[in-house]
Amino acid sequence: MPQKKSSLDRILGNLEDLDSANLPQVVQRLMRERRLLETVFNTIRDGILVIDENGVIQYANSQGCKLIGMQEDNVGKEVLWKLVPDLHRSLEGSTFQTDDEDSFTSREIELSYPEKRLVRLYIVPLQEGAAGVRLRNMAVILTDITEERLCTEQLIESEKVNSVLLLASGVAHELGNPLNSLTIHLQLLERKLKKLDASKDIEKLLASVEVCTGEVARLDGIITHFLEAVRPTPPDFKELSLLSLLNEVLDVQGVEFQDRSINVDIEFMEKNPVIQGDGGQVKQVLFNLFKNSLEAMQKEDRLKIVCRGDDDSIYLQFADTGIGIAESDISKVFLPYYSTKDGGHGLGMMIVQRIMREHGGRIGIDSKTGVGTVVTLQFPRKYRRTRLLENESARG
Repeated sequence: MPQKKSSLDRILGNLEDLDSANLPQVVQRLMRERRLLETVFNTIRDGILVIDENGVIQYANSQGCKLIGMQEDNVGKEVLWKLVPDLHRSLEGSTFQTDDEDSFTSREIELSYPEKRLVRLYIVPLQEGAAGVRLRNMAVILTDITEERLCTEQLIESEKVNSVLLLASGVAHELGNPLNSLTIHLQLLERKLKKLDASKDIEKLLASVEVCTGEVARLDGIITHFLEAVRPTPPDFKELSLLSLLNEVLDVQGVEFQDRSINVDIEFMEKNPVIQGDGGQVKQVLFNLFKNSLEAMQKEDRLKIVCRGDDDSIYLQFADTGIGIAESDISKVFLPYYSTKDGGHGLGMMIVQRIMREHGGRIGIDSKTGVGTVVTLQFPRKYRRTRLLENESARG
């Protein structure tokens, strides 16, 4: 069976037949072949590098340069180990020290420059060179898996949250049954007592029944609001004024800030920004953030609310001068039943995160113990989805 020829073999043909007449044509064909290969490699979404035994980058496509933060002019000069310092240490005793052509090394690494990305990396030895001389070059394939990992983590987290919400919803529902029974029996008891002859003892008993009835009603209200909060109902999207929603919430909670002499500053860099959202759910997000800030601050502390925007998003930032959150605890804030407060149920921020995701937005937290906390809400602009659909139509 004849050996399959490569594109280079087809261009060169038989070297012994080359002469000064057809040599320029061969060179031109080689240049075209090189430009074609470079175009193909530069359109690949994976980064492709070729390094020698010292780690010097001999070749890099556009995506490879982008992922490791290298200028294309520095190919042949930069050492991969300097650009990714931890990589060389993690490869000791692996593919780079072996002569087995079939071996390869796979790693997942986190790149912090030029931006924080998670990358899956494959390193494979290149084949032998001419005359049996072993090439110590290695091919390095870099695949950006940041979004893939983020989607997986969000899916796992969403499943955990949903299971907790279903459990909490079931428990709250079951608590409603004995409360209804208590309400019925208290009503019967009240009617029976009213039929008895009036006396001080009867009046005291009626007063006690009234207190019990009020407490049962209060517990029933707590359960009702809890179920409304944790049940993942789809948002009813409408055009909303973010400033109006903020003022509505402040009208309710502003008194508590005044009583504790906590100053609330509001700065809108954009006049009356509008979003698409569910008014009740967005207000629930704002209520939770105001409540958390209030509980974290002392008398005469300060809460600053800043609203700004760009072409695609509106950002609402809550910055308080409260006690702050320890760095080790920030990642736990959105976990169910995690709370830094005595008596806290640990569902507030989890619900906030769920609502923001269902609105196509995000929430971020930056905090330092003893300094304060900054919570940033990112809402998509009301026209963003429409604009994306228009772009898709234009491409069709």
